[in-house]
Amino acid sequence: MDGSGKQAGQGRGTSSRALSALLVDASTRALSAADGRVGGVYLRSATPGMLRLAVLAGLPGPLFRPWWRLHVNRPFPVADAYRQGVPVVLSNAAEMMRRYPQFAAGLPFQFGSVYVPVPGERAPYGVLTVLRPAAPDAVDEVPGRDLLTRVAEELGDRMRALAEGDEGAVVWDADPVCVRPPACHPAVRRMGRFTWDPASSAVIADDRLHDLLGVRPGDLAGTAQGLADAVAPADAHRLLGALHDAAAGRAPSAPLHVRAGDGTPCLLELWPPVDSTCRVSGIILDMGPARADGAADLLPQGVFCLDRTGVIVYANAAAARLLDPEHTGLLGRPLSEAVPWLNQPSYEDHLRGALLSPEPVQFHARPAADKATEWLALSLHPGPDTVACTVVPVSRVDRPVGPAPAAPDTAAEPTAGGRIPVGPSIAPLYRPIALAIALTDAVTARQVSAVVTQELLPAFDGRRLAIYLLQDRHFYLAWETGFPQGFLAPFDGVGLDAHLPGVETLTTGRALFFESMQQMSAAYPGMPVDAIEGARVFLPLIASGRPVGSCILGFDHSRGFGTDERALLTALGGLIAHAMEKAQRYDSEAALARGLQQALLPRRLSSHPLVETAGRYLPGTQGMDVGGDWYDVVEAGDGLALVIGDVQGHGVQAAATMGQLRSAVRAFALGDRTPDEVMSGTNRLLIDLDPGQFASCCYVRLDPVTGLARVARAGHLPPLLRSPDGHTRVVQIPGGVVLGVDPHAEYPVARLRLEPGAVLALYTDGLVERPGTDIDDGIAALSVALEQAGPVAAGPGGRSLAGVADRLTAMARHTAERPDDMALLLAARREAAERRY
Repeated sequence: MDGSGKQAGQGRGTSSRALSALLVDASTRALSAADGRVGGVYLRSATPGMLRLAVLAGLPGPLFRPWWRLHVNRPFPVADAYRQGVPVVLSNAAEMMRRYPQFAAGLPFQFGSVYVPVPGERAPYGVLTVLRPAAPDAVDEVPGRDLLTRVAEELGDRMRALAEGDEGAVVWDADPVCVRPPACHPAVRRMGRFTWDPASSAVIADDRLHDLLGVRPGDLAGTAQGLADAVAPADAHRLLGALHDAAAGRAPSAPLHVRAGDGTPCLLELWPPVDSTCRVSGIILDMGPARADGAADLLPQGVFCLDRTGVIVYANAAAARLLDPEHTGLLGRPLSEAVPWLNQPSYEDHLRGALLSPEPVQFHARPAADKATEWLALSLHPGPDTVACTVVPVSRVDRPVGPAPAAPDTAAEPTAGGRIPVGPSIAPLYRPIALAIALTDAVTARQVSAVVTQELLPAFDGRRLAIYLLQDRHFYLAWETGFPQGFLAPFDGVGLDAHLPGVETLTTGRALFFESMQQMSAAYPGMPVDAIEGARVFLPLIASGRPVGSCILGFDHSRGFGTDERALLTALGGLIAHAMEKAQRYDSEAALARGLQQALLPRRLSSHPLVETAGRYLPGTQGMDVGGDWYDVVEAGDGLALVIGDVQGHGVQAAATMGQLRSAVRAFALGDRTPDEVMSGTNRLLIDLDPGQFASCCYVRLDPVTGLARVARAGHLPPLLRSPDGHTRVVQIPGGVVLGVDPHAEYPVARLRLEPGAVLALYTDGLVERPGTDIDDGIAALSVALEQAGPVAAGPGGRSLAGVADRLTAMARHTAERPDDMALLLAARREAAERRY
């Protein structure tokens, strides 16, 4: 829970440092603009669709590790702001729970937040984020929102200038840089400044630094070694090492704890070179207790203070005795480093609450799992700049009921290189809740796999995922990500008798954990392994006692798995199994329902020598429910009837109602009824059937010889008409209410004329409606696409009507997620001579 984050992986020298400086500046300015406590910036990464936290001001970075990486499609406010390009404002926890339940499950604390996209050339560079005190009501405005937007726009301009055509300069693939925000109420303490030139080793210090270190100006010798000699001997090598790291662009992202020659505790903070002088800048801050703190030294209970990056800035003698019995030192150290037994999920959740919420937090903790260890009661009182904490032993009367939280499990099996350390604490208690919430919206096997990729992998810092499903006693690969291309193909279709970990985890019902590739190869000699070293986890997917398949998690490095982490991953495997079993049922039922719907759609369209028609239907992809969209072309007297309709709702009932309406319209059309009579008759039929549904419909009676078309609409979208010269317009004609509502509804008939070469387009809302956009914009886009499709002709130089239909539905056909089904019907009138071509 320290306040640092490594700057590994960026690797762009001066541009990396310049980018970091821009982001830090924008984050701190955003805090002032929106009266915030925490600021940060998410940037695009080299991984498509992945955002990474680049800078975090005001919170300990590792304590918020689960939110370092976010996929742009996750239902999180950061992702929405990036994807939609508009700010997202959450005034309080209630608003956050209403709009983003997964996000609220992970951070169930009282705070408000604002997310503003950082504009880029073609898409946002990232998102500027501010967390602030919660507002009592749900409001869309926050103090300084306009100023916050300007900060984001200025950051986008400066990043664009920094990139200068190199997109990599504004891509972030490192851990976040964690910085201390400007203090709301700066404390009066001694502070000295200095600069160091690595080339000459010259140090230039101000008078206050000499006074703080208790040396005369001449005693520093004006060199880095002289500065090191002025601090406590045990800290001299740390100071010199930090100076050289800073000169190489690897400045510590959290202040270092050092002591002056007289033992005064201090913090050393360094900044790497940012200009051609290559000088390192630094300060040494006296962290000894202020005059008022002296009274706390006399109190019998422990008192200590944390800054907003989790660094201990004060501790009295009682706190040191209770928290630091080994006398390793508390001041100037991150809490997670100074008090490592607090790095447990249950305790970390309390610490997050104290840093994000204004309310005091109390909890009990025990440094070790053995019963002889004394319980401690901790009280955390958050303030604008620091968190004041008290710690006292718990009496037997007040001792909490129940077992102590399990101590971290460090009994990982050693490898050839020594013991494998247990992976970093990820505060996973909320993960089953967040994963369960996300899985409730996933109804297909593909959606379940995508949720697991977005939720489970980032939580455990995993890089690879594979899901195998059991069918007819064989395993078939249902999903993979991160593995080398083609590597998993030989395992597809293996039987239950195969000696493979993915099979044995299911047949035994026991999760398998391999902390290195060598460990897995020793257990399964001869099994092909990929070239990337790292740990592997195999989880059995068993739902209600029935085998479903197995899930494989892959990591880029060797690592151990503690007892709690093993139990958690096994439990999450159960959640995945139940969701995947449900998805398999949905997929099977969806196939049956779609088969029914396809059977109800026309196999061929009625034709006429002077009219060419083309129809297209695309089912929705979300869930098993099919829709009620349909189209038809029917012979009506000496002309043709063009029909398109959309039954409200989804599912088998909608498909069945659609089939009844299609039959009714065909019967009326074959009797050559007028369009208004067709609509009225179908309307009364639907009301008599009383299926609890209504439908929209557009009916066109076309005379192929004269081109006269009579149109009646029942709540349906207006047709599009493309003239022979290419001009396309929306045909605004009057209409009646949807079918199935009013038995006395009237449906006026409008007239229009199709010239030879003209194209009439009928469509349903699934083709033009998109979440978050106006349907008129979708109709306008379809009109432009029809206009740009080119002339329709049977001979050379013209595009076939079927080709035009394919072009108009191409984008929808290649979209993986379609929230609604869609139908399109095109009709083109030919010249009399053209039909002899």
